[in-house]
Amino acid sequence: MKLLQTLLLAVGVAAPVPALAQSITVDITGGISSPMPIAIPSMPTPAIVPTAAGDTSALGRQVAEVITNDLRNSGLFQPIGPSALGQVSFAQVTAPDYPHWVGTGAQALVQGFAQANGDGTITVGCYLYDVFAKTELARQGFVVSPANWRRAAHKCADTVYTRLTGEGPYFDSRVVYVSETGPKLKRIKRLAIMDQDGANHRFLTNGQNIVLTPRFAPNQQSVVYMSFVNDKPRIYVYDIGSGRQRLVVDQPNMTFAPRFSPDGRFIVFSMAVNGNTDIYRVPASGGAATRLTTSPGIDTAASYSPDGSRIVFESDRGGTQQIYVMSADGSGQQRISFGSGRYATPVWSPKGDLIAFTKIGGGFRIGIMAPDGSGEKTLTNAWQDEGPSWSPNGRVVMFFRTAQGSGKADLWSVDLTGVNEKRVPTPLDGSDPAWGPLLP
Repeated sequence: MKLLQTLLLAVGVAAPVPALAQSITVDITGGISSPMPIAIPSMPTPAIVPTAAGDTSALGRQVAEVITNDLRNSGLFQPIGPSALGQVSFAQVTAPDYPHWVGTGAQALVQGFAQANGDGTITVGCYLYDVFAKTELARQGFVVSPANWRRAAHKCADTVYTRLTGEGPYFDSRVVYVSETGPKLKRIKRLAIMDQDGANHRFLTNGQNIVLTPRFAPNQQSVVYMSFVNDKPRIYVYDIGSGRQRLVVDQPNMTFAPRFSPDGRFIVFSMAVNGNTDIYRVPASGGAATRLTTSPGIDTAASYSPDGSRIVFESDRGGTQQIYVMSADGSGQQRISFGSGRYATPVWSPKGDLIAFTKIGGGFRIGIMAPDGSGEKTLTNAWQDEGPSWSPNGRVVMFFRTAQGSGKADLWSVDLTGVNEKRVPTPLDGSDPAWGPLLP
């Protein structure tokens, strides 16, 4: 997949580059209590040209729809309704009709265009304006194959989100998860992959063997997971490009809960030997495993810090499930959770400042705390939420929610305010989401 980015200096739209305005920003602490009104009209085209993904006029409408949905789903923006948007001409892309947009109540305006190039690619232009200050805040363009028009839309939404919130981008990313179907005691569980908004969904495995806990490799070319091939619970790596899978640790013992190191060189996992479960590390290419913990309890669910220097994990060595951290070589193990109830499935934020976890006690909730255990906060309050995974910018947590009494689970997301909670659409039931980094 190839996606090129340009500054729109030579794509048929000439415009001066005004000084950046500093007038509007989004309050990222308020969640949906104070979303910013924003206008995102359909994007015009200088000429209607057919492409493999539809003509450029239709692509302009679809790009605007994807941007609208991305920003609305963040909980920080309130897109203006279609009836107030009207038609934008190609000439107005760089010369907005500010009086009209002031009348809609929008504080920010996203305009752009879809243009066919002579080499079979298209350019999607993306402009962000401050409506009341009448200034341009950002401009970017993306040259893509027609098949990748959605990625250009996500990139535009990321540009707007980053400029107005000061937070890192996350819309142009993918999720791998376990797709589930069938009766409660005979579930079919397949690996599946999709864009973060549920688009471009496809299954990676056929359901012949149960799969659990998929996790992306840092380069997103492969997925590590646990599978019951021949009824033996062991760890495999699935190559997304070729569809091939390989066994990571050829041991008779049960191996599970795998995760790549941030540099992709190692896989950390748990192995049960003679009734005792510890955390091990193995080169991602395979080989001898190194034991990192030696406690008599169950040590599992290891997750690296973003710099790879530390590992967070859960252990019941003290009598109940709690969260511990240690150095990447297994030294310096210390408990960091001390609240009521139990703690499971800790995962380190890509920003390094927080650890998300499942809090067990009176139900299952998603929570966060600092790596030293301070500042514990619960983000959800349903009957059974578990398995958190971070967005690439460390701002949103995806997890799965099981409806009481049904045994069926769906994917959900919540931001750090705990206010903006959304269901993530999947064709079937879903569990164990793993949010990948931004696409290259």
